[in-house]
Amino acid sequence: MDVQLARIQNDLFDLGADLARPDMERDAEAGYPVLRTSATQVDRLEGEIDAMIARLEPLRSFILPGGSALAAHLHLCRTVARRAERCTVELAAVEPVNEAAVRYLNRLSDWLFVAARIANNDGRDDVLWVPGANR
Repeated sequence: MDVQLARIQNDLFDLGADLARPDMERDAEAGYPVLRTSATQVDRLEGEIDAMIARLEPLRSFILPGGSALAAHLHLCRTVARRAERCTVELAAVEPVNEAAVRYLNRLSDWLFVAARIANNDGRDDVLWVPGANR
């Protein structure tokens, strides 16, 4: 997971550069390198999600964010990724935004959710939601 997280950190810097400079065509004409989040980066995340899901039993309940310290941190990262996705969608309503950047953020939050389950002993130590448990 360490190598995957390192790649994701690098991808997030690419994504930040992508969002910070929406007029890349002008940059290209001026001789600056064009850096965009790519479908390849999104596809890599999807492949990693599929590989991690193959290790897990299907969910039969909602899970609460928690369990191991690593899983709790990954769940927190997932909420930040969801917020970034919402903000990016809002930005796209008023500025040009690379669709792959939005897709990347969407898949990243799913990656983080599945990684949190892996961190919880391949889902065996997930904290399950018990509806009405505290009435």
